[in-house]
Amino acid sequence: MTKLFKLKLIALAISSTLITACGDAETNIVEKDPIEVPDDGHDHGDGGDHGDEYTIDSLGRLAILAGDSNEANFFDLDDNELLDTFTLTNDSNTLSSSPDFRYAVIASRAQDYLGFIDGGLWREDHGAHLHDYEQSPEFSSYELTSGSRPTHLVKHDGKLAVFYDGDAASGTIASVEVLTDNDITSATATLPGISYDINMHGVAEPRGEHLLATIRRDDAQSTSNAKILPDQVGVYHFHDGEYELEQTLELTCPDLHGAAQNHDYVAFGCSDGVLLAHQHDDEYHAEKVINIAAVGGLRIGSIYGHEGSETFIGVASGHGGGPAVIVSINPAKAEMEEFEWQLADGASAVSYSFSANGEHFLVLDSLGFLNVLEAHAHDDHIHWELAGQVDITQEDVTTMPEGMKFSMTVAQNGQFAYVADPIAQHVVQVHLEDLEIEGELELTFPPAAITWLGIAQEEEHDHVH
Repeated sequence: MTKLFKLKLIALAISSTLITACGDAETNIVEKDPIEVPDDGHDHGDGGDHGDEYTIDSLGRLAILAGDSNEANFFDLDDNELLDTFTLTNDSNTLSSSPDFRYAVIASRAQDYLGFIDGGLWREDHGAHLHDYEQSPEFSSYELTSGSRPTHLVKHDGKLAVFYDGDAASGTIASVEVLTDNDITSATATLPGISYDINMHGVAEPRGEHLLATIRRDDAQSTSNAKILPDQVGVYHFHDGEYELEQTLELTCPDLHGAAQNHDYVAFGCSDGVLLAHQHDDEYHAEKVINIAAVGGLRIGSIYGHEGSETFIGVASGHGGGPAVIVSINPAKAEMEEFEWQLADGASAVSYSFSANGEHFLVLDSLGFLNVLEAHAHDDHIHWELAGQVDITQEDVTTMPEGMKFSMTVAQNGQFAYVADPIAQHVVQVHLEDLEIEGELELTFPPAAITWLGIAQEEEHDHVH
C-alpha cells in the first residue's frame, strides 16, 4: 500500500488523495447484491482451502453516528462510498458492534432500547469452507426493549452480554441478556441471562459456558461507598438454556466498576485494587492486586484486556473524569505498574483500545493525538512503551463543537485504526505499524461515534512473556 504524507503535509496533495463521500444519499447509495457461490456439482467435503471463490477481500465498513441529527451512516471502506443512511428511533444513542462485527448496535439507555443495523458483511462456516457474504446495509426489525437502562455492553468470543442497570426511582431491577450475531439474525425471542432482585450499576463478562457477573449485596453488608455499585462477583453456568449461580467469589471488590478478560483471567476494577478471577476447570480462584502508590486516591474504573496480551491495562481516574493514571496489571505475577508514559499536560483521554492482534494499545487524546504503545519484555517484566504518536488533526482543538470529541474504532482485519474528527468533519485511516495516515474519508456532518464492521481476521497470538 502506498504511504501518504502525514496529515500536517497532506494539504499539499489533498486534491489527489481524498475520496469524498457526498451527503446526497439519493445519488450515492451503492446497492450490492449478495455474492452467489458457484455450484460446480461437487461435494468439497475435504475441509481444504478452495481458493478465493468463497471469500471476500474487503477493508470492511464504517458505521458513523451524526452529531447534528439522529442518523446512522454506513460507508464502504474499499471505495469510501456512502452505502446508506438510517434515521434512528431515538435522539440520544451510543454505537458499538455485535460480537462477530456484522451488526451495528444502537443503544439508548434512557429509552431502554437496543436496536441493530446489518452492516452487510459477514462470514459463515460451511464446514468444508468458509463462506463470505456481501450485501447492502439493512435495518433489522429485531429490538431489545424489555430490560431497564442498558449500560455496559461487553463482547467476548462471539457473545455479547448486555447489563441493564435497572432504576431505583421506577422500581425496576437489574438484569443481563446474552446474545450472538445468530440471535440477531434469527430474531431470538427469549435470550438467556440473569434477573436480579435489585438495581445496580454492574457488568457481566461472557466466558464460554460461564458468565461472570456482579452481585450487589444489602447496603448494610456492602463494602462499596456508592451502594449502587456492587462489591462481589458471581460465576453463572449455562444449564438447560439458563444461567445458574454456581459460585460467588469470596474476595470483595468495593465500588466495582470496569471489567475485562484475556486468555486466562477475568479482571474487575475495585476502589482498593483489581480483582482477578482465574479459571481452573469449572472453578474460579480469586486474588486481589492492591493499588500502587501512583493510583493515590483514584479508582481503577476502566480495564482493557485482549486474548493476545498477558497484561491488562487499567485507567484510574475520579468520577466524572479529570486526571488519569494508566497502569498495567500482570495477573500471572499479581503485579501492578504505572506506565512510564502518561498523557501530556492539558490532554485527557477520549478513547482507549487494543489493536486487533493485541500488539498495540491505543490512547486517543483530546488534543488530537493518537498515542500508540507497545509491550516489551525486560528482566522478566512486561513494560508498555510509547511506539509513537500520530497527529490526526490540523484544526484548532478549542473549536471542538460543544458536547463532542474525537472518537476511534479499530479494524479487526488488519493494522488500521479509524479516527473521527468532528471539527474537520472527516475520518482518517491510521496504519498502526507505520504510524502514518494512509487515507481520509470526508463527511458532510460532524461524527459523534464510529465503529468498524466486517469480517474479522482470525489471529494467532504470540504472547509476550
